[in-house]
Amino acid sequence: SSDIRSTEPACFRALCCKGPPPPRPEYDLVCIGLTGSGKTSLLSQLCSESAENIVSTTGFSIKAVPFQNAILNVKELGGADNIRKYWSRYYQGSQGVIFVLDSASSEDDLETARNELHSALQHPQLCTLPFLILANHQDKPAARSVQEIKKYFELEPLARGKRWILKPCSLDDMEAVKDSFSLLINLLEERDFEPSRM
Repeated sequence: SSDIRSTEPACFRALCCKGPPPPRPEYDLVCIGLTGSGKTSLLSQLCSESAENIVSTTGFSIKAVPFQNAILNVKELGGADNIRKYWSRYYQGSQGVIFVLDSASSEDDLETARNELHSALQHPQLCTLPFLILANHQDKPAARSVQEIKKYFELEPLARGKRWILKPCSLDDMEAVKDSFSLLINLLEERDFEPSRM
């Protein structure tokens, strides 16, 4: 009888594992940031696409970014002046927000980015969602530190009580970028398990 017992788990395992793997949860995210902040390059690298011949997104594009424990359907919105005013038309249905900023940009662009981030954090369709804020281009000599950006963007008072992650990033350290996205996926999963607020 001990023989039967010892083969049982193996048979059971074989039967179980033959089926398709459980589907990974999918989350719909919106990715915003000024032109030149590096949104397209980061997303292309995460999808293992070639970083060559990348052009700025003029309208919007959608990428399915695969991770081990989730698939992120990222709607990337172009960051040019004439497109930003239409961003909010694309917010509906989003479950999280990725905001990419160029930490080595001019003061003017940084101020514009701050205003856009503030608008997004306070937008009725986004204000309850988790935010991943990526301070990109950390490999450039003029890059500001995460501490400087946190202070300049006034994130502590503005985003108090919200779920947000601010991380440094650059294209030459994609592992760190993936880690930042894993933290965002954790926030999205936590949100899934919360009782819905009335």
